[in-house]
Amino acid sequence: MSSSSTSKRPSDQELTQTYNTMKSDLNSLAQKIGELETESDEHTLVVETLTPLEGDRRCFRLVGGVLVERTVQDVLPALKTNQEGIKTVTMQLVQKYKTKEDEFTAFQKKYNIQVRQ
Repeated sequence: MSSSSTSKRPSDQELTQTYNTMKSDLNSLAQKIGELETESDEHTLVVETLTPLEGDRRCFRLVGGVLVERTVQDVLPALKTNQEGIKTVTMQLVQKYKTKEDEFTAFQKKYNIQVRQ
């Protein structure tokens, strides 16, 4: 019976490729989470800056690469909505990261993979 379980074990090359793919996926997810957190922080800074201003004060916003003139009362709700969307996506990505990290750890344990530094 041990010979059948041994024959089902992937080759070292396949294990290495799977390991590298999983590690790459985790790194790209972590990078995207970092980018979104930075963007959320920028939104927070702008919202905090615009909140005390009068609603009819003009401000400028970059929309699709074009700078457009708006009022604070027009821009502030859109910024808050965008910020909430960013937070939602970030939370979803963090959950996905945790799931993939658990799968990665399980994969390492299953095939007794140890990384040499």
